[in-house]
Amino acid sequence: MSETNDSLAEEKELLKSVENAPASKKISTYTRLSGPGWLQGAITLGGGSLAGSLYLGVIGGYQLLWLQPLMMILGILMLSIIGYVALSTGERPFHAINKHINPVLGWGWLIAALMANLVWAMPQFSLGVAALKQNLGVGGSDSLLALILFAISATVVWMYDSKGVKVFEIILKIMVGIIVLSFVGVVAMMAGGLEWSSIFNGFIPDISLLSEPADKFKQSLEALQDNDTKDYWSEKILHSQRDRMVAAAATAVGINMTFLLPYSLLRKGWGREHRGLARFDLGIGLFLPFFLATTCVVIASATQFHGKFNAALLGNNATEQSLKLKSGYQGNLKKRAAIHLTTDELKTAEAAQKKFEKDVANQKKNTTPEQWKAKLDANATLSQLGPWFAAVNENVPRGERKLAAMLVKRDAFQLAGSLEKLTGNATATQTIFGIGVVGMAVSTIIILMLINGFCITEAIGSPMGGPAHKVGSLLPGVTGALGFLFLWSNTDAHFWLAVPTSVFGMVLLPIAYFTFFCMINSKKLMGDALPKGGKRVALNLGMSLALFAALVGAGWSLWGRTQTIPGTDLMVRWPAIGVFLGFIGLVVIGHFWRKLNKHLDRIEKKLDHLG
Repeated sequence: MSETNDSLAEEKELLKSVENAPASKKISTYTRLSGPGWLQGAITLGGGSLAGSLYLGVIGGYQLLWLQPLMMILGILMLSIIGYVALSTGERPFHAINKHINPVLGWGWLIAALMANLVWAMPQFSLGVAALKQNLGVGGSDSLLALILFAISATVVWMYDSKGVKVFEIILKIMVGIIVLSFVGVVAMMAGGLEWSSIFNGFIPDISLLSEPADKFKQSLEALQDNDTKDYWSEKILHSQRDRMVAAAATAVGINMTFLLPYSLLRKGWGREHRGLARFDLGIGLFLPFFLATTCVVIASATQFHGKFNAALLGNNATEQSLKLKSGYQGNLKKRAAIHLTTDELKTAEAAQKKFEKDVANQKKNTTPEQWKAKLDANATLSQLGPWFAAVNENVPRGERKLAAMLVKRDAFQLAGSLEKLTGNATATQTIFGIGVVGMAVSTIIILMLINGFCITEAIGSPMGGPAHKVGSLLPGVTGALGFLFLWSNTDAHFWLAVPTSVFGMVLLPIAYFTFFCMINSKKLMGDALPKGGKRVALNLGMSLALFAALVGAGWSLWGRTQTIPGTDLMVRWPAIGVFLGFIGLVVIGHFWRKLNKHLDRIEKKLDHLG
């Protein structure tokens, strides 16, 4: 018996020995044997979770702290289901779906995961390089830093396809731990000034935020004089709140995460004996790190940004921070500017702003970054944000401008910058926060590469592990690095990469959930492992709730695609809905095609028997 088989046999014996042991001993054993759940934690703690948590804090403050944990619990339920199916049957899920459910669902699931891996690696490289430069002060070109991130990620992920699987898992556990500790450290530095009672109350679910603005925005809305103005800003705030809440419901678990779990379980040789461990593993490796990290980011963001605004925006002053926020502020005020300014005044301000921006760009081009920052800090280069902002600040009431400034989205680097003054230690804050952000980027790149290896091996029918997995795992690193360097900052390229991937992933997530629902209820597939009695009823109720949340999230996200396709007036929502309906049509065709093939097989067998 090989060393790996010996180790697996010992593991199974150990699991049997603690089946009826006290909870403390069982938890200790499960913690030591955990692994695949940490891979899930590593991918979910990426740039998407960071950005989502940041804006949840901006728009809802502490009142939305309950949302992400609740949605993650529903996501973990669905992951547990596909994990239970894989461990009970021992079948590779892609082939099981094609054989027992529907080949269109199987291939759609694989292609959506593949697309997500290749495209979403790009913003992770962007996030990682920016954090290295801005937070940690690492020198070097973007190309060099991207190459370093690629080399680190490729080295770690290749360990997974060798005898170093345990080393790979240990590295991932350490990285997830560093991410969590970094953001916990940020909140710890803020602890003395936090409203802890409001924070604890924020974990009580509050569905009213789907229909009314958060409390701090209500105060600002009350200060507005005109009812029509109140209605406009109230609806704008509500739209942002709903967007974030629904997005959290739809994206707590991504389509590629559902592909990773069963294959990472099977790759370790886990079977029926590991089903309890697999559920525990998702709790300690996915839920706990996700809960701690995202909660800390929401708390930090809410403390710094919720109901607050950058005064320099309202004063038309150019500072390092106001320049980063000015495009969001301008976007929030465009419709109100058209109401408060005449057509001629607006045209004049816009033309003057274009000339101003061109002059500033020329000044910046002829100045080193260090000189520009020094001049900017001293307001020596720019005295204002521009003529458009001057006109708007003069004509749009201050109450509206405050709300526009409050609603501007912030990124991780603006949060780190704002925390410097609060903690009183700029270097420590930037370093701690930077380590967490770089850890998020690198861990996510690694897992995207790992998932892609599984996708490629399944697509070509190759065994798990080996050359096909190694080559397939490199692809997201290549597309991520090159895409970040040459495509991600290009608006049109970003659109054609991100939008189709996002739409297809959103469409497929509830369909994947429905597929898992069918699998766990299939007597032919599950055999004696089919859940029975009250357990089956409870599982189906929980899965129905998770499926409903994913459907609402996907539907809202597709309907909300109001941006137009570049070069046309066609809103993205209509092709997106077309993709959804088209895929459903293919699923129906696939269902009847599978039925027909089975019927033809039976006829052929009867003819063979008669012959």
